[in-house]
Amino acid sequence: MDHPSSGFATGERLRLARARPWVLAMAAALLGASALAQTASPGAPLPAARIAEIVASPDRTDADRINDVRRKPAEVLAFIAPRTGMTVLDVSSGGGYTTELLARSVGPGGKVYAQVPRAAGSSLSARLARFPQIALVVQPFDNPVPPAAAPGTLDLVTLMFNYHDLGPLGLDRDKLNKAVFAALKPGGTYVLADHAARPGAGISEANTTHRIEESFLRAEVERAGFRLAATGDFLRNPNDPRDKETPEPAQPKDEFVLKFVKP
Repeated sequence: MDHPSSGFATGERLRLARARPWVLAMAAALLGASALAQTASPGAPLPAARIAEIVASPDRTDADRINDVRRKPAEVLAFIAPRTGMTVLDVSSGGGYTTELLARSVGPGGKVYAQVPRAAGSSLSARLARFPQIALVVQPFDNPVPPAAAPGTLDLVTLMFNYHDLGPLGLDRDKLNKAVFAALKPGGTYVLADHAARPGAGISEANTTHRIEESFLRAEVERAGFRLAATGDFLRNPNDPRDKETPEPAQPKDEFVLKFVKP
C-alpha cells in the first residue's frame, strides 16, 4: 500500500518537471542580459598603438591633419582616455575635429553627441554622414545635454578651446557645469582645454586675446562639484607672453588641458 504522501510527491515532481523548461529559459534570458550588459560597458583604455592608428587613419581630412600639428591629437586622446563603447558629449563641437577623433575612439558600439547652438556647418555635417555613432545635438551652450541622455548616463564630456568664449556670450557657465555634472555617471570625466591667460586676468580678456586664466576656469568647474583629476602639460609654452591672441614673437600658444572627475 502506498504511503499517504506518495500521491502528493508524485504530483509535485510532475509539476516541477513541467516548470523546468520555463525556469531554464528564464535563467538563459538573465544570463544573456548580463552578457549583453557586459558587452555594452566601455572597454579598456585605448593602447598607444590604437591611438596612433586613429590619428593615422587614411580617410581623415587634410584640414584635420593640418590641425594635428597644433592640437597634438595622440597626446590629447591619451590624456582624455576614451574607451570603446563609451557615451560621450562633445560640447561646442564646431567643425567636429575632436568629435571625429572621439567617434573613432568609442567605435560603432559607442555614441558621441555633437553639441552646437545652431544647425551643423558643412564640416560637421560631413562627419555626421560618415560616422553613424555621432548624433547631432542642437542645444544652447549652457544647456548642452541632449534630452535623450538620462541623468547619470554619460561616461565623458569634452569642451575643447571654447570655454573662454562663454564669457563674452554672457552665458551662465555655472548652469553649464552643473548640467554636465548631472549628466555624467559617478566616476565620469569632464575634460576641458583652453588658451592660457595671464595671472589675474580671469575671463576678462576672452573677447580680445581669446584666453582664460587656468585657475579661474578650474575654480568655476570645481564649484559644480567636480574634483580635478589630472592636468596635461603637452600643449604648454611657458615662453608665450599670453598678452595677445597670437603670441609675439611668433610661437605656439600656451594652452592647458584639465581633467575633472565626478566623485
